[in-house]
Amino acid sequence: MGKTSKDKRDIYYRLAKEEGWRARSAFKLLQIDETFKIFDGVTRAVDLCAAPGSWSQVLSRRLYEGRAESSDVNIIAVDLQAMAALPGVTQIQGDITKLSTAQAIINHFGEKKAELVVCDGAPDVTGLHDIDEYIQSQLLLAALSITTHVLMPGGTFVAKIFRGKDTTLLYSQLDIFFDSVSITKPQSSRNSSLEAFVVCKQYNPPEGFVPQMINPMIDDVKILMEETESEVNKELIPFIVSGDLRYNYDSDMSYSLPANEVGQYEWKDAVQKPICPPYEDIIEMTKTMSLKNSAIVKQNKEL
Repeated sequence: MGKTSKDKRDIYYRLAKEEGWRARSAFKLLQIDETFKIFDGVTRAVDLCAAPGSWSQVLSRRLYEGRAESSDVNIIAVDLQAMAALPGVTQIQGDITKLSTAQAIINHFGEKKAELVVCDGAPDVTGLHDIDEYIQSQLLLAALSITTHVLMPGGTFVAKIFRGKDTTLLYSQLDIFFDSVSITKPQSSRNSSLEAFVVCKQYNPPEGFVPQMINPMIDDVKILMEETESEVNKELIPFIVSGDLRYNYDSDMSYSLPANEVGQYEWKDAVQKPICPPYEDIIEMTKTMSLKNSAIVKQNKEL
């Protein structure tokens, strides 16, 4: 008999405490490595959205073990929140959507870039799956954006996703930058959870691609594209919000009906009413009899 989600969660909570992990999520990264060998030969790694630090713990233990020269290993943990120090891990408190954060990571590595970037970040779950899936996908794309700045060619990127109807769209976007893209769900992840993880290996961006941090909501995308000589970047289609809430109505808000000179709302008919709407027969039936009686009449006619 298989374990329920609650049973699995309780088991990994206990194991995390016994083995000294900060959170049970450490087992997810360990199990991903068991299958995909993402730590093999890695000495430079970045943990995005790192707090409280369980994945950074895994990186610290696994990358340093068995190495005579520990000075070769470089691990960076990035998060908006501060977290307790970990041996062999350098912390950068910053926003992964900012170019300055990417530059700080690059400066720390010197002339070399990271061989592995991992991200276990997730938004506060609302319980509305469509919203949670969308926000998580935006977080993943932000992690991918900074990864294009700090990951060396041939490197590996691992990040959390929420499985849904648009998972294939994310897959196709990641497939542009990596030779191999897989989706996995570790045993330590609850069965009832939508979470899974993308494992992207062999970073290989399109020829001529120039990494950029673009936010179409606030950046002048047209100018940024003109400054970039790469034809690949110019083919990327930005998402731009049209209209200005200062002068237009917001479709998600409610407003009072406009009143005329005497303080009343003047009702106006539709400019063009529907032609032969499918509900017209039902409306006529409700004027003369109940829907239940009309169904009986229709049945008798068929007989």
